[in-house]
Amino acid sequence: MPVTYFHRLCGALVLALLTGCEPQPPMPLDQQLYIWQRQWRSAHEQALAESRRNFSTLRVLGLQAHPKAGWSRALVNLAQLKADGRPVIAVVRLDGQLPALDVQLAQQQIAQLIARWQQAGVTPSGLEIDHDSGSARLAGYSQFLQALRKQLPADIKLSITALPAWLDSPNLPELLDAVDSSVLQVHAVSDPRQGLFDPVKAKSWAQRWSRASDKPFYLALPAYGVALLPDTGGAPLVESEAPLNHAGERRELLADPQQLADLALQLREQPPSHLAGLIWFRLPLPSDRRAWSLTTLKAVAAGDALASQWQVQFVKREGLYDISLVNAGNLDQPLPKRVQLAARGCDGADGINGYRAQQTQQHLEFTRQASVRVAAGGRRTLGWARCLDISQGAWNVYP
Repeated sequence: MPVTYFHRLCGALVLALLTGCEPQPPMPLDQQLYIWQRQWRSAHEQALAESRRNFSTLRVLGLQAHPKAGWSRALVNLAQLKADGRPVIAVVRLDGQLPALDVQLAQQQIAQLIARWQQAGVTPSGLEIDHDSGSARLAGYSQFLQALRKQLPADIKLSITALPAWLDSPNLPELLDAVDSSVLQVHAVSDPRQGLFDPVKAKSWAQRWSRASDKPFYLALPAYGVALLPDTGGAPLVESEAPLNHAGERRELLADPQQLADLALQLREQPPSHLAGLIWFRLPLPSDRRAWSLTTLKAVAAGDALASQWQVQFVKREGLYDISLVNAGNLDQPLPKRVQLAARGCDGADGINGYRAQQTQQHLEFTRQASVRVAAGGRRTLGWARCLDISQGAWNVYP
């Protein structure tokens, strides 16, 4: 029987119905990245190269104003930024404690920043103002943004970092009307003693923000940690990228990669209206001890399954073994509490880097004395031993 147009049409309809019943993969969300170091280092070059495939746009701290220090520029390596080639949004940080926003001075400083970047071959596609304004001052902040918008080149989009506390302000519509987009920050916005980040609150804030305006918005998500130090005033001091010259026990807080991965999946599957993407804070460098590794950050942003995998490796030289732990997964992990190896004929052993060694007739055991994170792909020596033999595959790691 010849195949007719009717048969082909029926086949196409059946195929459409069948495929329509299959679950569709989550829609991708644009992934962007903050660069927040105030002084660029040689390590930025490799970090930029390794992040290029995963993050579409760089939001780069370029300028900041503080009540006592005044205006200062971040020392950005513009040659590296130009070579990277991705779209760039310049971020201007205005401290929330500034007594007033000087429109004329801000315009002058921002114009000089943009001109300097353009002369180096970096043309920002946008400008983001990061200002922790109190809700009571949003009307004045809106006027500041309106005046700033008039002075910006037409091809530079204006955005702001926004706070969930503004959701209840009657001045929020006017504020959002003054900009092209907003970045809702959902980390480090509550009392630090309650934690750095709450995924349930973050999702709720995003849903509410989506109803505040029909303009696009982004979510700024954490990929870092902080430490809390006791202070005589009652509220704790917060130590982040730079160490504080302050005595006292530090309570470490770290954004949980799995929590963020779960939230990102939920947002992809059911994105709030007008959500344009996610922006991760911040690009990590190897020296950044309170940030996720770039391997973990890329895995979370890409929606990859997170997994930890420890491997024990050792190198033998004339009966002396150097013993190391390797984090072979894509998830940063605290060092395991205990590592046990099958060994014989040992006449000496010692732990280093926070481990203590113990010997029995059949085993070497290394016990952790202090908790330290090891980045995905990282290595840490846990000790040495002088033995006749250590079995290559006979070891156990205990969390």
